[in-house]
Amino acid sequence: MARERITTSQARRIALAAQGFADGRPSGTPTTAHLKRVVGRTGLLQMDSVNIVARAHFMPLFSRLGPYDPDLLHRAAWRPGRGKRLLVEYWAHEAALIPVDDWPLFRWRMDEFADGRYRTTREFMKRNRALAADVRSVIETIGAATPRAIEEHLGIERRAGGANNWWDRSDVKHVCEAMFAAGELSAVRNANFVRHYDLAERVLGPDVLERRPDRDEAHRQLLERAARSLGVATVADLADYYRLKPADARPAVADLVDAGTLHEVRVDGWDEPAYLADGAVIPRKITASAILSPFDPLVFFRPRTERLFDFHYRIEIYVPEHKRVHGYYVLPYLLGTDLVARVDLKADRRSRTLLVLAAFCEPAHDRGVVAQRLLADLRDLAAWLDLDDVSVGERGDLVRDLKAAMGC
Repeated sequence: MARERITTSQARRIALAAQGFADGRPSGTPTTAHLKRVVGRTGLLQMDSVNIVARAHFMPLFSRLGPYDPDLLHRAAWRPGRGKRLLVEYWAHEAALIPVDDWPLFRWRMDEFADGRYRTTREFMKRNRALAADVRSVIETIGAATPRAIEEHLGIERRAGGANNWWDRSDVKHVCEAMFAAGELSAVRNANFVRHYDLAERVLGPDVLERRPDRDEAHRQLLERAARSLGVATVADLADYYRLKPADARPAVADLVDAGTLHEVRVDGWDEPAYLADGAVIPRKITASAILSPFDPLVFFRPRTERLFDFHYRIEIYVPEHKRVHGYYVLPYLLGTDLVARVDLKADRRSRTLLVLAAFCEPAHDRGVVAQRLLADLRDLAAWLDLDDVSVGERGDLVRDLKAAMGC
């Protein structure tokens, strides 16, 4: 039986609708209901500590809602007050905020990470069971705490010059990270993005903590969520969304096809079979424009980004400066159904200016049109970041058109 054929244009519209870009932005101030709608589309918000523009987990909401109060996300994840916590942090794609109710779907991963994610951490934990018990006891007593606060409570002095960065962790930090990965601890963050560890039952509630779906069922549910968030996808795309192994994903995808949750299709230009989520929509057109985080779920799986949008994209933070092609912190720019440009941005908070260090237009797109739309979105981004101005540098084939749009 012939598989349904989907054109590249249709695949893009399906993918963009699945990610919320066909929903339209709120006419008024975005609310918690809008945040829920976005997270309902994306399933997760990948986290990253880099704050060159804005931390990664704040950007997908801006890209879909426009300027919003970041406190919406703080309350949803870390400061619910008397309300219900909506999001919690765990290793989903990478470090990510996920709906609280999805946390039990990673129990199998917590079992795999019973003593931490890394071999060195697992070896450390085997030698330091007593310290792990002490850490738990302190957190039980004083509540959510940083490793430093736990160390002070235990009377542990850090070695001079030690544990000043991610790669030079203290013993207590190693223990906290291992217990977090195992699901024994969860975490909340303060306004400076500092993680405070707490008992998982206090963060999540006992009803969530008690749920323990079996591994195969959890994989099916995660892949079903990934399919809804992607719209149309290959097995590799689906597996990557929650970082499952393709070997684990294939039988689960087959189960979802048998259940009618996924439908096998053929997408023009794709070498691998694709799967269409049941209920996926194909809008007649997409009119959204958005500056995207490098970690936005629309683009975080680079092979899919290239296959779907013909957009070769790599983040160059870890590339030596002289080898960078586009810049240090380059963000893709979506216009309609195309990724039409990329901009190297920096929020200079001292001068209260959004710096466009470089801007490049993709081939076959009208630079004048792209520049006009991009400038409007850059100004919205600057205002959201509480910056007063946008300044355009000299690098890239789009900067002249941006400056012309600014009247420079």
